[in-house]
Amino acid sequence: MADVIVFDLYGVIARTQSPEAIRRIEKVAGVSGESATAFWEAYWECRPPYDAGQDGAAYWAAVAGRLGTAFPDVPALVEADLDSWVDVDEAMVELIVELADRGRTLGLLSNIIDELVPRFEARHGGWLSRFAALTYSCRIGVAKPDPRAYLICAERLGVAPGEVLFFDDREGNVVAAREAGMRAEVFRSPAQVRELV
Repeated sequence: MADVIVFDLYGVIARTQSPEAIRRIEKVAGVSGESATAFWEAYWECRPPYDAGQDGAAYWAAVAGRLGTAFPDVPALVEADLDSWVDVDEAMVELIVELADRGRTLGLLSNIIDELVPRFEARHGGWLSRFAALTYSCRIGVAKPDPRAYLICAERLGVAPGEVLFFDDREGNVVAAREAGMRAEVFRSPAQVRELV
């Protein structure tokens, strides 16, 4: 039985960007077709420093620089991007509450940008309060799969890495968690979590 369970946020509890959100971002950025493909490549290639605490303006300047362009309305682009990351999977939220009610110690380890944290917490503070530790990449200065992220998360929970069962939707992050000493699984579904814990 796993008493200490750490979850990734996006792709596990929170939903990734919807097609509608992606289209909105593309519209605000003024990209389509092949330029949209290049935009998303730059968006993700420039993301790790942003996840680790880089300023939003610097991030979008880096994306624009990678593309050799300038965005017409950066504040609107920031807003569209933030709005694309606030929806959750209600089945997973129910499971979080259930696990907390059963006395499990819960932690969150998320690659998340600084501007998004207050917006996400304002919308989802109720169930987030069930976590013993919220470890955000932007607040600790490192992002998964950096091994320090896992060690900081375990330390904040007051346990050794080997006492943690970690779920993430990305194989690379799961491998890194295992290398840091955690038991870790690629997240598939709430049913999988229930079976393993």
